[in-house]
Amino acid sequence: MNRTILQKLSRLRKKEAKLLLDSKEYSGAYYLCGYTLECAFKACIAKSYPQYVFPDKTKVNNSHTHNLETLMKIADLQHQFKIDAAANPNLRANWATVKDWSEISRYEIKSRIEAIDIYTAITQRNNGMLAWIRQYW
Repeated sequence: MNRTILQKLSRLRKKEAKLLLDSKEYSGAYYLCGYTLECAFKACIAKSYPQYVFPDKTKVNNSHTHNLETLMKIADLQHQFKIDAAANPNLRANWATVKDWSEISRYEIKSRIEAIDIYTAITQRNNGMLAWIRQYW
């Protein structure tokens, strides 16, 4: 899997989440929203490896997670996020909405409000988490 595929998967998961949201399948929409960001962060991580460079094993192993906070850290975006979030309260609020997403949500029932909130936090044009991550992927 490479950076380009991860970018495409991020876009695809966002599109699928929207289809589920529009079909009132809120739990599925919520679940796929998290994967939208997971793939985006992993695209950033993939970008950090130049072609033909043997990757650091610890970083690679730690990248095999669904934890969005961990992925932000591995992508080396925490410091930049703190700067940007300090200047943009909407970005900070959107991160607060998405940061606790977990792949375990596939076993949970999510409400319409929860699904709309996470989708909005990810897709908001100027302050959404996906728009912010795309600057670095």
